[in-house]
Amino acid sequence: MSDEPSTTAAAPDATGPAAVTGADARGPAADGPDVFETHRRYLGSVAYRMLGSFTDAEDVLQEAWLRWRAADRDAVADPRAYLTTVVTRLCYDQLGSARARRESYFGEWLPEPSLSYQDAPASPAELAERGESVSLALLAVLEQLTPAERAAFVLHDVFAVGFDEIAATLERSPDATRQLASRARRRIKDGGRRTAADPAEHRQAVEAFTAASVRGDIEGLLAVLDPDIVWHSDGGGVVSAGARPVLGAEKVSRLVLGLVAKWVTAEALAFASVNGEPGLVWYAQPGVIGGVLAFAVADGRITEAYAVVNPEKLTHLNAPAPDPEV
Repeated sequence: MSDEPSTTAAAPDATGPAAVTGADARGPAADGPDVFETHRRYLGSVAYRMLGSFTDAEDVLQEAWLRWRAADRDAVADPRAYLTTVVTRLCYDQLGSARARRESYFGEWLPEPSLSYQDAPASPAELAERGESVSLALLAVLEQLTPAERAAFVLHDVFAVGFDEIAATLERSPDATRQLASRARRRIKDGGRRTAADPAEHRQAVEAFTAASVRGDIEGLLAVLDPDIVWHSDGGGVVSAGARPVLGAEKVSRLVLGLVAKWVTAEALAFASVNGEPGLVWYAQPGVIGGVLAFAVADGRITEAYAVVNPEKLTHLNAPAPDPEV
């Protein structure tokens, strides 16, 4: 058997495990195209966490929609599981082509960020989505995994999909799938991602970083930066950004103060939830996001920073608002 699951069929085999989980999973619209819209948000979340790109995730959803419309829906007992299999297999195709593109990418490739500005109490749906959040730092580390490891980790550890279902999707045994997820966890740990679990501590570090930066306070920056901090930036060759990561608190503090002095005012910065964690947004002009900053924090200090300034990766954040209905 090949190392990657097959994606040539129009849809997963309707007789497989994804199709026979029970009739209770089918709603009254389970045999119609509208059921796809019921699961679109979930499927988009899976695709984004598999690919690190909203653009690629949307391409996957479009293809999955076409395959769902062409499928024998009467034979599908569990549309959600079936569509998860379709989306996961399509992501394999995208990961293969994306990896080739990223090898020729100018500078460091970072995932596209997601943003939310949450002041009011979160709804149950928003709380569930936060529970499935994957930080920008973790998405960057996931790039080091094989497609199979990434799928096993994302589906099981993020979305709590059972190993039997994942095994059917990946065309492997459940034991082999457990080993994939275990290996992914080890590689993520070995990737050096150090982060605090306490959101309050994370927020305090980001606030201290912001205050010191806008004051031009290098001592304040050095106090909040881990001595071995790594600064990642992604301009994609479209805007100016470092081609390689910057290492160490001294170099990073000088870089940050130089950037702030040239480009940033206190009014141009805003706190936001970046992929579920406290981060910053920089507005190049009113209403136009010019950059997103995400941070990994441990022991009260910033251990890694991720600056996404490639405008092509911010398009989904700067999309024009739809015209009001009349």
